[in-house]
Amino acid sequence: MAASSPQVWLPAQFGSFTDLPRDLNYARWDGRSAFPSDPAEVEFYVPPLTQDIDTIGKPLARMTRLRVVQALSSGTDELRAELDRIPRDVTLCNARGVPAGSTAELALTLILASLRGIPELLHDQDRGAWRPRVFPSLYERSVLIVGYGAVGSALEELLAPFGCAVTRVARDDRDSPRGPVHSVTRLPRLVAEADVVVLATPLTPQTRQLFDVDLLARMKDGALLVNVSRGAVVDTGALLKEAHGGRLRAALDVTDPEPLPPGHPLWGAPGVLITPHVGAFTPSLWPRLEELVRRQLTRFAAGEELDNVVAR
Repeated sequence: MAASSPQVWLPAQFGSFTDLPRDLNYARWDGRSAFPSDPAEVEFYVPPLTQDIDTIGKPLARMTRLRVVQALSSGTDELRAELDRIPRDVTLCNARGVPAGSTAELALTLILASLRGIPELLHDQDRGAWRPRVFPSLYERSVLIVGYGAVGSALEELLAPFGCAVTRVARDDRDSPRGPVHSVTRLPRLVAEADVVVLATPLTPQTRQLFDVDLLARMKDGALLVNVSRGAVVDTGALLKEAHGGRLRAALDVTDPEPLPPGHPLWGAPGVLITPHVGAFTPSLWPRLEELVRRQLTRFAAGEELDNVVAR
């Protein structure tokens, strides 16, 4: 490979990656070891798949020729902030759509587990207590999906057999194949009508703490809030007050702060089910990420427009 070929860094997890464009020069980095080549030569950077932004951002300041960062996640808020500190234009692409199916699957799992009282029943099992109880069903409930993108659309498909009345919300009013999508400005009215509210929206300045004291207070008594987006979309302090008051339940795959530290009040909050940001992570994730990166590198090598561009 000629030394002048554009340098690409790939995650070490892509160890068996094949069928890549031949006119690029590849190195793999695991985020922990020494840099595999001079960062100053890197033009296309695919960071390791980690939630540790310090690891992802470690080589950025030295990547003086960097042109593209291809994230392996749909959410890129922290990475975008890191790139904003670099005094040059870098194209940032995300993995929009790749983890949609598995994230929607976990959202449905969280809904069913919370409504049907699985955490309480597991607690009984741990104590060896046989305590039959009646819990709510998902059938024919009203579900509000906030952030109607790939995850929201996939979730609605999974909800179809339950006969749910689904209401869709995104940034602006628009139509979708399944029906109208309402503007986020209508949330104060829409949340009051929903039995289940699912958050699948990107974290942006406009959605940070979108579900604050006021919006949470407008939710129906006994409603369930499910968050598979980013923890900071919800005001944690306000959610804790609602949970301790017994008015709302919550199922969270993401939290603010994250990782949730030991002893944090959310761990023991009544009616709150927590999973450690695992929505996207299934065995099918890696092949789909590899296909995305392969397609992006092919476009990059050919000088074509990249997919999933979120910032320049």
